[in-house]
Amino acid sequence: MPCDGLFVIGTDTGVGKTFVSIAIVRRLRELGVRVGVYKPAASGAEQTSAGPIWTDVRDLSAAVNDQFPHDRVCPQHFVAPVAPPVAARLEGRQVDESLLIDGLRWWGGQVDVLIIEGVGGLLSPLSDRISVADFAGRAGFPLLIVGRLGLGTINHTLLSVEAVLRRGLPVAGVVLNQAIPGEPDLAAATNPDELARRLPVPLLGVIPHTSTADLLRLGWFLRMDWRSLMKPSRAQTGNTN
Repeated sequence: MPCDGLFVIGTDTGVGKTFVSIAIVRRLRELGVRVGVYKPAASGAEQTSAGPIWTDVRDLSAAVNDQFPHDRVCPQHFVAPVAPPVAARLEGRQVDESLLIDGLRWWGGQVDVLIIEGVGGLLSPLSDRISVADFAGRAGFPLLIVGRLGLGTINHTLLSVEAVLRRGLPVAGVVLNQAIPGEPDLAAATNPDELARRLPVPLLGVIPHTSTADLLRLGWFLRMDWRSLMKPSRAQTGNTN
């Protein structure tokens, strides 16, 4: 049975995809929704005395109380902090494309909602042959685009949205996140209004630099009907065209 879902992508790396994904997961769980999390591939491990740790995967799994096997949350891990296919080659491996969709299909019937976190930006390579955008098209969920508040984000966000729409992918909307602490500069302060005037998709809200717990007290975030932004994934029904 297919589930609903959102595919969270960024305009760049380090814009707060994991942060936003976790906040949505926690909000849905507060409402009694059965939520799963999926990251098709992860690269860039934190080296510890216990071995490499992929913090994004660890934090996503913790957001659902570690109730699912970690290899279901993320079936492919690579150590180097570069794009997954590059990191895989450095280890003499390849990203297994069959796992990308097979790993997604597993979630059908397991949960009510699946939150997928992408890798890097929209056109970042996910395997030797496909990009994050290609996989998003196969997954079939609406995209939630996370942009960074600050100089340059107007261009990055509009380019990302244009690329998504040219591919005919569904878009849930855009969220702007203040990834860097401190008082917003002039660019950050004016980004939301300028983007709202130019975007052909909804600007859902702005997240100040904060913790996930504080984010869950933001009025617009709590009022957002996240379920209404979702739809069943085509991949889980066997239709990946």
